[in-house]
Amino acid sequence: MDFCNNLGGLIREKHGRSRVINAENPQGEKGRGGTVASALGSSRKGSPCIRGLESGKTYALAEMDGPGVIQHIWITVTDRTDQDYYVLRDLVLRMYWDGEDNPSVEAPLGDFFCCGFARGCDVNSLPIVVNPKRAMNSYFPMPFRKKAKITIENQHAAIVPAFFYQIDYCLYDELPFDTVYFHAQWRRERLTQKQKDYTIVEGIKGKGHYVGTYFALTTLERYWWGEGEIKFYLDGDREYPTICGTGTEDYFGGAWSFGALDNNNRTIERTYTTPFLGYVYYSCHDTEVFNPYHNDDTMPQRGFYRWHIMDPVLFEKDLRVTIQQIGVCHKGLFERQDDVASVAYWYQSEPHNVFPVFPRVEDRWPR
Repeated sequence: MDFCNNLGGLIREKHGRSRVINAENPQGEKGRGGTVASALGSSRKGSPCIRGLESGKTYALAEMDGPGVIQHIWITVTDRTDQDYYVLRDLVLRMYWDGEDNPSVEAPLGDFFCCGFARGCDVNSLPIVVNPKRAMNSYFPMPFRKKAKITIENQHAAIVPAFFYQIDYCLYDELPFDTVYFHAQWRRERLTQKQKDYTIVEGIKGKGHYVGTYFALTTLERYWWGEGEIKFYLDGDREYPTICGTGTEDYFGGAWSFGALDNNNRTIERTYTTPFLGYVYYSCHDTEVFNPYHNDDTMPQRGFYRWHIMDPVLFEKDLRVTIQQIGVCHKGLFERQDDVASVAYWYQSEPHNVFPVFPRVEDRWPR
């Protein structure tokens, strides 16, 4: 019998062992969840979170032996105040597969979940969901054959009072022979160079497929900014790529400057969040007042995602992804200089190339 939708798989037997790691069961042990007592008694919400991430320390959120697949990750941190505004850029998320020394995932916590600029925002996509604003979820499947390790490093100047998390995974007897590993890498240029494309990711070696981009743009010049084309250099491409898009707004599924009429019949940029495409943050729409650094001098900030789930970009040997900084004004197209950060998401066979040196905490702060 052929089932025509994804829910059809629910009627089939599953073969594996479900496990969860969180503060109530830090090792994911069978029959050992919720053993810590609280004032309410034994096994009554005794350890819902990590109480106090100390500044300068790295914490192992999860270590598990395989074979297995991480199915879901949920994370939230204490509500920010004037003193901990940058915490979503100051916490660094890393993931390691099969005992590797260098991470396959390395990104600020917020940016990994499409919340750049250290600002929470609503995201309602297929692999990443943030509702409302600070409850961060990932549904990217993350396989491991021998071992998985997930860490969080607190590079914030102060203690983070409470860190809540849950990692849902399943253990199997074996994984398919062609299973590839999840990767994600964060980059930033505080000032891009004219006529030099911003690099989203480069140096990927091996066989795999590219599955997504998060893009955090702070515009530093006037006029429309969204004409830059994204390029995928595949398997030996040098001067010209195999895949070249038609514009930044086009890549993220929009058109015509994301324009829509408001109640006063004025054209404004409209944000959106859909399963595969999203324009999830525009600072000019942000009415929150807790940020002591946000005032009329703040340059406009915008956050986007694009998931290549239905259309993954396949590569056999290597991959480089770039995007131009090109705008348009009354005189036509022009080369721009802006502040750009991004997260690239992909799957590939291991081993992977070592990532560039991760930027200092001060070099990650939004401006």
